[in-house]
Amino acid sequence: MIASHTLGIRGVDLVYDVRGPLPPRDGAPPLLMIGQPMDASGFGALAAHFPDRTVVTYDPRGIGRSTRSDGRADHHPLVQAEDLHQLIAEPGSGPVEMFASSGGAVTALALVAANPADVRVLVAHEPPILGLLPDREAAERAMGRVLAAYQAGGPGTGMAAFIAMTSWPGEFTEEYFDRPLPEPSQYGMSAEDSGGRDDPLLSGRSAAVTACRPDLAALEASPTRIVIAMGEESAGTLAARSAAVIAGRLHQQPAVFPSHHGGFVGGDHPFAGQPEAFARRLRAVLSAHGPNPQELG
Repeated sequence: MIASHTLGIRGVDLVYDVRGPLPPRDGAPPLLMIGQPMDASGFGALAAHFPDRTVVTYDPRGIGRSTRSDGRADHHPLVQAEDLHQLIAEPGSGPVEMFASSGGAVTALALVAANPADVRVLVAHEPPILGLLPDREAAERAMGRVLAAYQAGGPGTGMAAFIAMTSWPGEFTEEYFDRPLPEPSQYGMSAEDSGGRDDPLLSGRSAAVTACRPDLAALEASPTRIVIAMGEESAGTLAARSAAVIAGRLHQQPAVFPSHHGGFVGGDHPFAGQPEAFARRLRAVLSAHGPNPQELG
């Protein structure tokens, strides 16, 4: 059973889903799964592999069902971190264990830095922070190329450019910029332009996510067990390189998970991963001790 709830907080009606009893009957903390710009619907396959846990998912402010009333259209990890703090403060909700993906991992790191008592264990999977990369200026130029493609050609064109950027192996060199942008058809997408330019990923509205710098001193001092993770197929790509930098700053090696950046999504997704294997790995990492559970299968 999935029970949907709405939490009315400043500037947003935050919608979240609960699988299982809250508070959990066995005393285990709820397992909170978050993404950005992914909403709760992206975690169905992963959550299904935790029938013994109370799993909470949510739609970030202004995404999916979470309707905002603050008059803003941008997505900022510090604002979302405060939203999560309010959600975890709900009776029976926290503290939690957390799996956070992509931009959600950036938000999760901000949450732990500001409110470490909220999270017992954080698995931050491939947080994409451009400013931490050694080729940060080139990475920002590459992101600008994606935004320009979206503005010029619409969703399919923009997403094709985004996939090409995020799958590029290694630093962004002139070889990358000399290559023509791929056609949407190369990824099975339509080139038809719907006319909209408000996509949270491609419009620039989430620029604060990739620009956010985690408070590393606060994270090091936090009692939260933080595990930085990356997909085994992601080595060398932008988000995995960012994860490796953050892990190094926190004196750990990234925990390696099956599949790719979205390795937890199911077969109904065009870029499906390996959710069953991913869930086994996540369960092992959550139950391990210390920041570097690489030895677990």
